[in-house]
Amino acid sequence: LSFQEDFDVIHAHDWMTYPAGIAVAAISGKPLVVHVHSTEFDRSGEHVNQMIYDIERRGMHAARKVIAVSHLTRNIILTRYGVMGDKVEVIYNGVEQNGENRMAFDKVGIRNDEKIVLFLGRITMQKGPEYFLMAARKVIEEIENVKFVMAGTGDMMHRIIEMAAQLGIGHKVLFTGFLRGDDVQRVYQMADLYVMPSVSEPFGIAPLEALNHDVPVLISKQSGVAEVLTHVLKVDFWDVNEMANKIIAVLKYPPLQLTLREHGNFEVRRLRWSGSAQKCLKVYNEVTHHA
Repeated sequence: LSFQEDFDVIHAHDWMTYPAGIAVAAISGKPLVVHVHSTEFDRSGEHVNQMIYDIERRGMHAARKVIAVSHLTRNIILTRYGVMGDKVEVIYNGVEQNGENRMAFDKVGIRNDEKIVLFLGRITMQKGPEYFLMAARKVIEEIENVKFVMAGTGDMMHRIIEMAAQLGIGHKVLFTGFLRGDDVQRVYQMADLYVMPSVSEPFGIAPLEALNHDVPVLISKQSGVAEVLTHVLKVDFWDVNEMANKIIAVLKYPPLQLTLREHGNFEVRRLRWSGSAQKCLKVYNEVTHHA
């Protein structure tokens, strides 16, 4: 098919498309750019799938340029995959402007006077759901009128539901399953705080979406998005005491919540996809001029 198309650059995203990108580059002689949104080390920790790692490495080394979504990811590419530093560019992700009107949400099982702490993402090892629950238990010891909402599905779902029960906080944790469209908007609009306790997060777009909806944000320092956001709370994913302390501070002190909300929303306005696209275009120009 690539024979019938006229193009200047091949842009391949993550390992699934690298073999095709390498093949098209070999046939066409056109420069290959690979875009790393996540590595096997993010997904699997130290127990990497060797086949996937080999494909990732081959793709990165075959590429004229590698785009990483953060410096966190760039460092993994340099140290774990042996790619030269001058080949790897960092281009942060963005977020669409939120033009939606605020909607009333049917808060099933939630009283009007209850505070809402939100986890929204895949319930997998990478996203740190167990740290969220351990922090939740500590918060519940201090604050009575709070509920923890876990929106998403994943391979740890059943284990996390059981863990909530074992910790004695099952009545305080709501599992919504996977949300889409209007339901995502609504869950952000009911949240008092969004928490992303990721163990290894190449970037993390959900915090930008939360800020776009005026929701204060607490993120792990082990995330790419921590590099670009100042007006958010940051914590090491494993430090559940500090995570709980920061959640309690936001829920107990409205001025802190207000400050984070206003400054965070202002900050996220400059992180737009159009800016990311411009930077990608710059990379295309570089590789085509060197061709």
